[in-house]
Amino acid sequence: MLSGTLRVHPAVNAESVLALLLEANQLKRVQRTGWVMRGVADAESVSDHSFGVAFIALVLAQYMDEPIDTVKLLTMALLHDLPEAVLSDIPSPACLCLSRDAKSAAEQAALGHLLGEFPQAEQWRDWWREFDERSSLEGRLVRDADRLDMLLQAYVYEQTTGNRWLEEFWSESPSTPFACSVSQSVYDALCEARRLAMEDGCAG
Repeated sequence: MLSGTLRVHPAVNAESVLALLLEANQLKRVQRTGWVMRGVADAESVSDHSFGVAFIALVLAQYMDEPIDTVKLLTMALLHDLPEAVLSDIPSPACLCLSRDAKSAAEQAALGHLLGEFPQAEQWRDWWREFDERSSLEGRLVRDADRLDMLLQAYVYEQTTGNRWLEEFWSESPSTPFACSVSQSVYDALCEARRLAMEDGCAG
């Protein structure tokens, strides 16, 4: 059994680490604006969403034939919306007025500010870019998980609150296939569950 005080690595800048943790903690209070704009009361936070994405990505990874770097995968999932601690959650209508390059540049600048001199800052920024650009298998899988978590949450809100302003999330989805077949299968199962639930609601 360990006793005494564990030693802190001499390179640790505790104040810098604390600053990063406090900035990330802000995501617990940043609500997902897409839900708020569509009348969802007590909408989930960005932090809630990030957990959902990380867990979905971890589960999906178990069904991939190709080797997955789990550390990289989960790091991407937890980092993917970290810039929103600075930028807040930019709603999709606003994104229509911004070029993809402008949004990506702002997010990269915010991420750079947040990570500062953190020892893994360069690696984490590289992995974030892989997610943003879908340039690696892990990045594409996290992208799928990001989208699946949004749709899963839309389904839950429809079932638990009766909100009928969320149809647009579903109408936009069929035109863009998921990158990974397991993601597509889960999406298809979710759509079927939603169809049956809507039929039950009509019958009731």
